[in-house]
Amino acid sequence: MTTGRYSDHDHEHYERPRRRTRPRTKDRPTYDDAVAGRVVTVDRGRFTLLVDGHRVMAMKSRPLGRKGVVVGDHVRVVGDTSGDDGSLARIVEVVPRATTLRRTADDDDPVERVIVSNADQLVVVTALADPEPRPRLIDRALVAAYDAGMAPLLCLTKADLADPEVLLSTYRSLGVPWVVTQLKGEGAGDLAELRERLRGRTSVFVGHSGVGKSTLVNALVPDAHREVGIVNAVTGRGRHTSTSAYLLELPDAAGWIIDTPGIRSFGLAHVQPENLIEAFPDLDEMTETCPRGCTHGSDEPECGLDEAIEAGEADPDRVESFRRLLAARSATDW
Repeated sequence: MTTGRYSDHDHEHYERPRRRTRPRTKDRPTYDDAVAGRVVTVDRGRFTLLVDGHRVMAMKSRPLGRKGVVVGDHVRVVGDTSGDDGSLARIVEVVPRATTLRRTADDDDPVERVIVSNADQLVVVTALADPEPRPRLIDRALVAAYDAGMAPLLCLTKADLADPEVLLSTYRSLGVPWVVTQLKGEGAGDLAELRERLRGRTSVFVGHSGVGKSTLVNALVPDAHREVGIVNAVTGRGRHTSTSAYLLELPDAAGWIIDTPGIRSFGLAHVQPENLIEAFPDLDEMTETCPRGCTHGSDEPECGLDEAIEAGEADPDRVESFRRLLAARSATDW
């Protein structure tokens, strides 16, 4: 049967036209002309990079998808890397990270957030007074450092206001190194020991607001111009001055520091007990006889750490300090 100019066999005339698209190729650009850079700071989807000693503005290329790019990342970029006003390059690759400092927003938040990458030292900055130290927050920062495989350093500020020994006695058994600085009196502004601890390393500065972190950064890197805040006399809390992480090179190419915004919490939902104890090899050896699933906490009935204490093979203070860090993973008061 034929109706008009169509017949029963003219099926193609009734079918929806197929899209004529170019077949997707598996070949991807090699970006042989890409150059190396390092992420200095991130601001609303734009990345400031250091490329061949000068600053370049860049955006993330579409093939990277949702892959995050954070301060400290080593990247490969294409496009306009002149750094001229109005120029924009593209980040096409993130080099595998050596370390990642992570946190969760809260302890029940399953989403991990990488704060910075490729740092080998975490400097926990805390004031001895004004504002008062918060040992819980210090403990949680130390846990994050150990979990990330970073060396911790405790930096105590405002030593002219309080005796550092009170706080140091809490961490001495853990073997955490420390430096003490002060703003007034004899020795004020002497950062020689801190500079030596930073030499040749990439160090992340963390601490809650008002502890003097930005003041330290400005003293270490005179042209940093990081905004300095004050401590509220009523609440005893500092005001956030740094709003984003920032990578800075120390004078004379002595190393790098990353200044981070003041923190009020440090979620550790991603940290597992077995990862934490690995940071203490002497204690880790004593847990070989622990039953499966042992967290090594003080409430474990057959933990090898307790057996080692009874046998005189473990320092009770060191075990107690480790367990304090373990408990800090789920503490909510700091």
